[in-house]
Amino acid sequence: MTWNRLTWSALLTCGLTLLGCTRPAGPTDSPDAATPDAGTGYEWDGGYVPLEEMGNTWPDTGAFAPCTVTAALGTDCIDFSLFDLSACDRESLANAGTDGPYLLTTRTDDVPLFDATSLHLRGDGGTQYFGGRPITGQASDGNARFYSSTRTSSSGTRWTTMLATCEAPQAPGFTGCTAVCRNGKLAYTETFKAQRMAWRAGETEASGLELVSENPVDIGYPADVYVTRGHAYVVSIVELGKPGGLTVFDVSNKAAPVKVKTIQLTGDAYWNGVWAQGDALYVASSTKGVNVFDISNPADPKLVRNLPGNINVHTVFVDGNRLYAASTSGVLIFDITNPLEPVELNRYTPYRGLPHDMFATGDRLYVNYAGHGYVVADVSNPSDIRTLGVFKHPDHPYSHANAVGTFGGRTIAFEGGEGPGAHLRVLDVTDPANIVKLGSFQLRREISIHNLVLVGKKLYVAWYQEGVRVLDVSNPTQPTQVAHYNTWRERDEDPGLYFSGAFGIRVPGDGYLYVADSWRGLLILREP
Repeated sequence: MTWNRLTWSALLTCGLTLLGCTRPAGPTDSPDAATPDAGTGYEWDGGYVPLEEMGNTWPDTGAFAPCTVTAALGTDCIDFSLFDLSACDRESLANAGTDGPYLLTTRTDDVPLFDATSLHLRGDGGTQYFGGRPITGQASDGNARFYSSTRTSSSGTRWTTMLATCEAPQAPGFTGCTAVCRNGKLAYTETFKAQRMAWRAGETEASGLELVSENPVDIGYPADVYVTRGHAYVVSIVELGKPGGLTVFDVSNKAAPVKVKTIQLTGDAYWNGVWAQGDALYVASSTKGVNVFDISNPADPKLVRNLPGNINVHTVFVDGNRLYAASTSGVLIFDITNPLEPVELNRYTPYRGLPHDMFATGDRLYVNYAGHGYVVADVSNPSDIRTLGVFKHPDHPYSHANAVGTFGGRTIAFEGGEGPGAHLRVLDVTDPANIVKLGSFQLRREISIHNLVLVGKKLYVAWYQEGVRVLDVSNPTQPTQVAHYNTWRERDEDPGLYFSGAFGIRVPGDGYLYVADSWRGLLILREP
């Protein structure tokens, strides 16, 4: 799978950010907000040195491996014989890994672009995966190994990706080449380097966070969670042939939650974001828009309507009496004065394509508009929405999630990106027409962020295979990690999807963290 050439909506499992620290919780809100500038006691004076935005791309040192593909673009993709490994140090492959999960950073050969995919090898004869799909062909030639995987898109296009290993300069990791074929014809070629997926070097399972309970979700791929009225609502997307839906847990006993209901609807199996207001639960559906459930009985949600219907909604966000929904028709804005009967007010569409996520507070709407950048809009008059500013990145990486708060008298946004090289950016958005970068934070560049929650001066991050990370952002120019929990585990039977691990996170103010993990389900954590 390649990010720049495949449809993002088929890849992204998306959550939403929580309400940040700019207003107190209203009478019908889950207590996701915190007092402005509350927290660790450090008082930032608002001063900083502007930082240059360099995008996600790291220095290009050329191809990752000396192997090549002998066939010309547009010619038949026949078999593994199209790889030329004559320039490879094939003896070094004797030490290459043949078991476990690997993340692959790829570089195209025509116009160099950095992308990513995954490979999960099994030395015990179990099912192996390439790009999250079963490996359909494999071979070996001495120490060199070859793998292929085929899929058919919803439009009927047949994609086959073939891989050849070349060298293992840093075993068990290895390098090699891939050939991507479209309907049997060579579409493009890449070189790659594969890194064995494991916890960060020197890290333990947890520091500053402890696991209270782990609760499996039986449907789909868990993507997001919302907590209200003593219940956790976990939504799942369809993945690996498993349709998604909604799973409801009674979490009155955090150490032993009780699964009380599972909801799945025929033809509506990709539910990616969730939020609640009063008696209403809003679920983002890829086919029906926003599914509205009545949760007056929290253990027994009842579907009452779909809004606006027959549209792909990816995430949802509530601020006051407004519901915002990121859709293929832009950001949909609803009046939810009556929570169970949303009324559409307008659609914000500054760009074509699907915005991923948004954060709203008062008159401001902050939108992660995918490759178009991070957008700030004035929504004081929903009939006349005005774009106030845009923060764009040089190489157009995927703007994915954000949270906004007040620090040192300034409005500060924390923007998380998704994709190779993605990281956390800290932006001064006090003047939206002049957005300034003032800080950043990055872990391994192969792994990206999914969701953010800002509570006071702590930023809680669901960071895919990096698990949960807690950052002290009292000085937003220097985010500092203060706690972590590695939710991802090598021993799980995860097929090795690139997007895997911690997806959704909520910190509702009851002393616990609620995490939707793609493989482990609902995790409840506590800060001792």
